[in-house]
Amino acid sequence: MSERYILAYFKSPEEAEGVARKLRALRAIEVSIDRFSRYGGTSFSSGVNPVTGNVARMDSMTAEHAHTGILAAADTSSSGMSHGGNGGPTGRDILLTVIVHTESYDQALRLIEEAGGMV
Repeated sequence: MSERYILAYFKSPEEAEGVARKLRALRAIEVSIDRFSRYGGTSFSSGVNPVTGNVARMDSMTAEHAHTGILAAADTSSSGMSHGGNGGPTGRDILLTVIVHTESYDQALRLIEEAGGMV
């Protein structure tokens, strides 16, 4: 049997999880859900001193690695005044990766699109 691969983007992990259950029932070979960031790094930390409320530096508030923190701090969304507010990711930052048998490919695409995924 031959295989087909699908990369689909979602707005929330819950949307991706919902369709992942259906794809597993369709006997998908592999299903994976990941969050990605434009700057790399995956976790965010707070650099606010809990006693004084002072921020040591902007990049310490934004990410755990200095190079990703600098990039994230320079982004317009880090101020909270751009579209999307709160400096959080906007749009589709959840990636659903699916491997299906060729016979199931069209049905898998329909399930993903019906769930709000962008292929």
